[in-house]
Amino acid sequence: MEDEKKYNIATFSALKTTIVNGEERAVKELLVNHTMLDIEKSYLIDLAKLNNNQAIIKLLEKVPVKE
Repeated sequence: MEDEKKYNIATFSALKTTIVNGEERAVKELLVNHTMLDIEKSYLIDLAKLNNNQAIIKLLEKVPVKE
């Protein structure tokens, strides 16, 4: 469980950085087989909207939400 938390925190942090930098390919790679909480997904979509990056927004919108 602890390793999973570390992975999720590291992945979320990396996603924030790649979204801000507009690195679409890196975002796509980080999202492979990834689910997230609705609040995480909303935050990342808002971050992508700040940069007006439609490609990244579309990638994030496709991510399944954990229940």
